[in-house]
Amino acid sequence: MKPVSLRDVLILIVVVNGWAFNVIAMKFGLMELPPLFMLTLRFVLVAAMLLPFHRLTRRQLPGMLLLAFTFGFVHFGLMVIGMQTADAGTTAVFIQMGTPLAMLLAAFCLKERLGYRQIGGVLVAFTGVIILAGSPALTHWQGIMWLLISACGWACSTVIIKRLPPIAPLAMTGWLSLFAIPLVGLSSWLTEQHQFTLLMQAGWRGWLGVIYSASGSSVLAYSLWYGLLKRYPASQILPWSLLSPALALLMGVAILHETLDHSKVLGTLLIVGGILLAVVRVQVLRRRVLV
Repeated sequence: MKPVSLRDVLILIVVVNGWAFNVIAMKFGLMELPPLFMLTLRFVLVAAMLLPFHRLTRRQLPGMLLLAFTFGFVHFGLMVIGMQTADAGTTAVFIQMGTPLAMLLAAFCLKERLGYRQIGGVLVAFTGVIILAGSPALTHWQGIMWLLISACGWACSTVIIKRLPPIAPLAMTGWLSLFAIPLVGLSSWLTEQHQFTLLMQAGWRGWLGVIYSASGSSVLAYSLWYGLLKRYPASQILPWSLLSPALALLMGVAILHETLDHSKVLGTLLIVGGILLAVVRVQVLRRRVLV
């Protein structure tokens, strides 16, 4: 396994910081725009930027329609709803629970075997959820519930993607965004009010939430990430993504002045550590230390 070059390490740092700041940008956007309406605008921008460059075949269409619901509506929709009452760091950490949930779902639906290390990592991560949920900074249990269901939507989408015909990652992002627009837009119309008035009155915070989450996170950061996955084994690159929730936690404290208590720190460490234990081989960790 070749070591990651300095140039690509810098790209990885840009990517994980970009993902972390995406949570901050969306928190800013929620200060001025309704959550589902903001998400609808994000999907419109993503589809407009990606679809001119990617085609969809008839075989790929059913899978994209299903992902528009599980990933676009359930994952993203419930995430922005949960973000209203959860801080940025907690949101980023809870969303990472999609990884162990996907492992459990794959074991149940796809008959993929889990070793003792994977099971132990999942248990450690769920212990972190329990501790993080007890943080004094989290006063609304509904936000935690929506974020966990959102993570379940991510897990279901991961299993669905494994059964789909091959499709380029950015093509998948663009087409599921297009098909998610009616679902999220209709939900916004039924449950939210004064959307276009608030949009016209929105300042830099509202527009930052829409534009950055669409261009900075969905398009730019993921384009760089997929390029790295083509050059290196996934097991060598994936652990870097676990820096994102920790960085989001620190950004939430520094930029949004969110509180940082012992429960939040311990819960975050257990969740990130449990996922790392579950998805990364011991040999990879040893090689990384040597590198």
